[in-house]
Amino acid sequence: MELRVLKYFLMVAREENITKAAALLHITQPTLSRQLMQLEEELGVKLFYRSKHSIILTEDGMLLKRRAQELVSLSDKTIQELSHKGSVLSGEIAIGCGETKSMSFISDRIRDFRQLHPLVQFHIHSAIADDIKERIEQGILDIGLLTEPVDIGKYEFIRMPQKERWGILTRRDSKLAEKECVRPEDLTGVPLLMVKRELVRNELSGWFGDYYEQLQIAATYSLIVNAALMVKSGVGAALCFDLGASYYDDLCFVPLAPALQTGSVLVWKKNQTMGESVTHFIQFVKDAI
Repeated sequence: MELRVLKYFLMVAREENITKAAALLHITQPTLSRQLMQLEEELGVKLFYRSKHSIILTEDGMLLKRRAQELVSLSDKTIQELSHKGSVLSGEIAIGCGETKSMSFISDRIRDFRQLHPLVQFHIHSAIADDIKERIEQGILDIGLLTEPVDIGKYEFIRMPQKERWGILTRRDSKLAEKECVRPEDLTGVPLLMVKRELVRNELSGWFGDYYEQLQIAATYSLIVNAALMVKSGVGAALCFDLGASYYDDLCFVPLAPALQTGSVLVWKKNQTMGESVTHFIQFVKDAI
């Protein structure tokens, strides 16, 4: 497979129309159609369902789309790293981040680093720890900010100076909002939005103790912004970190009691050859701590 052809494929997948994709790629429609047919022959699978007015990805096509996006992204990143050699530090740094208050610390370091090296550009990918680790393994991300518990055996890491405080995000008109803190027994019978990660749920079950079996889990979530919308709509209260941010005026954060705190780590692959800008940024964060 050629990267050029994969880029053609991604354009067609995005536009769902060969004629429009060909115009955007500045090639003829017959040329593009031939390239796609040759790609299907090379892979031995059908990538599209074709009709007169549009084309839709098959299941194999959707798989190739995900992989093609990763390959093209990695190619672009490699070109960026190799083409920015020189006396002035430049290039791109891709960081995967969970939703954590430690992102404020990293944001401050990014600001200070760019004041020294304004040609360095940062790309932030928000996701849960498992997705971030997978992208680090694929070489798409340079660094990951992960909340514990997490297996970091394959990584070098820097432990963040701040702990994450657990609590619930609830509507201000709920009875829970009147409390200074919530205890396990306060949440029995309350519809709850629970984090999706199994390791984190296991840690929360330890805090709930015998009350865990009495919980009413209304939904699971990965990103707190989506969970906040569900809380606002009255789906339930969300177990989450205190991010020090107000998502909506009619929601509030109430801490857990006894207090439950979680650490976070900045990780990167062991024995990995990294771009100069990434190496400098990691050292910059170490020096700040």
